Amino acid sequence: MPITRRSRLVASTIAVVLGATTLAACGSSDDETEAESGPVSLTYWTWTPGMDKVVDLWNNGPGKKDQIKVTVKKQASGDTLVTKILTAHKAGKAPDLVQAEYQALPTLVSNDALADIAKDTGEAKSKFADGVWQQTTLGTDAVYAVPQDIGPMMFYYRADLFKKYGLEVPKTWDEFAETARKLKKKSPDTDLTTFSANDSGLFAGLAQQAGAQWWTTEGEQWKVGINDAATQKVAEFWGGLVKEGAIDNQPMYTPAWNKALNTGKQIAWVSAVWAPGTLTTAAPDTKGKWAMAPLPQWSAGENVTGSWGGSSTAVTTDSDHQAAAAKFAAWLNTDGTALQALAKESGIYPAATNAQTSGAFTSPPGYFANQTDFYTQAAEIAKSTAPSAWGPNVNVAYTTFKDAFGAAAKNKSDFVAALDTMQDDTVADMEKQGFEVAE
Repeated sequence: MPITRRSRLVASTIAVVLGATTLAACGSSDDETEAESGPVSLTYWTWTPGMDKVVDLWNNGPGKKDQIKVTVKKQASGDTLVTKILTAHKAGKAPDLVQAEYQALPTLVSNDALADIAKDTGEAKSKFADGVWQQTTLGTDAVYAVPQDIGPMMFYYRADLFKKYGLEVPKTWDEFAETARKLKKKSPDTDLTTFSANDSGLFAGLAQQAGAQWWTTEGEQWKVGINDAATQKVAEFWGGLVKEGAIDNQPMYTPAWNKALNTGKQIAWVSAVWAPGTLTTAAPDTKGKWAMAPLPQWSAGENVTGSWGGSSTAVTTDSDHQAAAAKFAAWLNTDGTALQALAKESGIYPAATNAQTSGAFTSPPGYFANQTDFYTQAAEIAKSTAPSAWGPNVNVAYTTFKDAFGAAAKNKSDFVAALDTMQDDTVADMEKQGFEVAE
């Protein structure tokens, strides 16, 4: 199939030189969003639990009026879904709508699998923080998805144990390091937290907060800056704490980690807005003893956070009904009724700012019942989310992070060297795929 005009536009837009393996769009044109008549049936691939109940609200409400019916097809998440979408797209049979994590969007766009729905999303942009909306535009005028849920990062700590050990909630990362050291002197067997390499999203969010731009474009080339100055600062900071023994070096989400949180051996966790759900399972005996605060800042007086996780609703280039699909995507992620249903049925934290302090978010999570302003504070933190910069092979970068930083954490060795490995492997993979990468 020849490369279409749309493919060339996509290539120019995100500075990707399309190689022989790039997939061109089938059946997409600049004028295909003309008004349609008659019933429209759409298929939506998503992993979000309870999404069928949310979609029923559309099918029996606005969708019924507009003769647009959406059918949910449950899928796996992560790289598995990305691969399945690209495989289906190669055959010209991708669904109309897909749920996509923000870091997966460049991969899907560079393969011409996602449609530009800018002219069909109405006033949706006004419902989101700038840093969140930017993740679906890839820094262009095009819109490749509508944000659905986000994971603004925060600092969680055992309020009772901070009081016991005479600790103050750190407002800067320097204060965070001093807090870790002070705790070690007072209670050598207790750790403030751990550095974990088994979830790449945590490190990516910390780098994002520091101002990192891992993938950017330079003319018609990609520029990879995974080992840029901002990320080196983050790597040196955490590597230094691990090397001196000020914090633990064991991975998260293990029975040992759960026990450390539940028994007070570890008394803080750098996490995201979804942390209460994890803590409920990991540390059930400490319910009501934790508190949440903004993430420490690199400089006093700053107000910025990173993002750990989150996804969007995108329309594929294979869809014969892109305008209708975009209309549903905008409704799903901006309509008040839909957003409250997503919170109730799916447990998500909405990207849309109008839903972050209403309905399901007027009361704190049960685990944080003592912090009545939990969601009010979370909404303020979310507004300060720094823009991210994702590229076409996030999966490779993330895998290398787990291997290189996992070894560095275990051995208490050089984190910056691990970062360089991450940079080199990512660039090598991009060049192997045929992307042009600037020096």
